[in-house]
Formats: sequence, structure tokens, C-alpha cells
Amino acid sequence: MAAEDSSAPTRIMVAVNESTIKGYPHASISSRGAFDWTLSKIVRTNTSGFKLLFLHVQVPDEDGFDDMDSIYASPEDFKTMKRRDKIRGLHLLEYFVNHCHEIGVACEAWIKIGDPKEVICHEATRVQPDFLVLGSRGLGPFQKVFVGTVSEFCVKHADCPVIAIKRDASENPQDPVDD
Repeated sequence: MAAEDSSAPTRIMVAVNESTIKGYPHASISSRGAFDWTLSKIVRTNTSGFKLLFLHVQVPDEDGFDDMDSIYASPEDFKTMKRRDKIRGLHLLEYFVNHCHEIGVACEAWIKIGDPKEVICHEATRVQPDFLVLGSRGLGPFQKVFVGTVSEFCVKHADCPVIAIKRDASENPQDPVDD
């Protein structure tokens, strides 16, 4: 086993998704909560000690476009994508990348297509982050039967430590399945 470079930043993969609330084309409540928690509890003021790796998984047939493997690492990268600006996933990632650049945290972001729980675990294996952070809607047993939970699957199957951040109860929408 090779010695780890102690000067290398801690690499945190953050799985993010869009809100399911109609008319709300932004990051989901759970994604924003996981991101905010990562910044406030892990990164804190040590912005150079971390690199955030944002993964957004598009569900097939939901978005109607092909897999995109491009890396977006700075706000300038998004300016070159004007012709694809209508793709919601880019706007989602742009939110997180811009915020990281505003506060000086290194980051990368990319989009994959597929079943979120499977793709997140596959990407965690491929990218090998130090750990994975994702939001959790905090569904009860009845709702889990119908919608399943990505966070529970990733906790069990990802090849790295996983931190699932429950969304704040004060932010729960009327329908707890919404996010």
C-alpha cells in the first residue's frame, strides 16, 4: 500500500440532485443540506484542505439527453456551455461549483446517467474519494417501500465511508417524498 500524501486535500464526493418540487428548478432540500453541512462541519475555514467532487445522476427518460462526461472546475467552464444552458443538470452543478469558487474550495463536478444509487456507488469506486456525503429525506418505513432510498443503498454498498445527512425537519415539504 502506497503512503498517502499528507499535503493532498481530502476529497469529498457530494452526490447532488434537483428538487422534485414542481416549479422549483434548484438543488433539492437534501442536496443543499448535505452541501451546507459539509461546508460548516467538515471544511469550516480550512478551504485549501479539501476538494469537493459533485456528482449529479440524471435518471434515464426523465431528462432526455445523453451521458455527459465533461468536467466543470471553474465558473469560466460554464460560460463555454451557453448552447447547453437549458440542460437542468448543468444549472444544478453550476450552483455548487460557483459557491465553492466564491469561498475558495477546490471542486469538480460531473453528470452521469442511470439509476442514482448504482451510479453513485460505481463513481465512488472509480473516483475513490476519502468519503461520500449525500442528503437523506428521512422517509418513514411506508414511504421507503414505494420510493426506496439512495442513501441507505449507498451506506451499504459504496466502497468508501458514507455520511448521510438528514434534512432539517423545518424544511420538510407537504409531501415528504418531495425534495
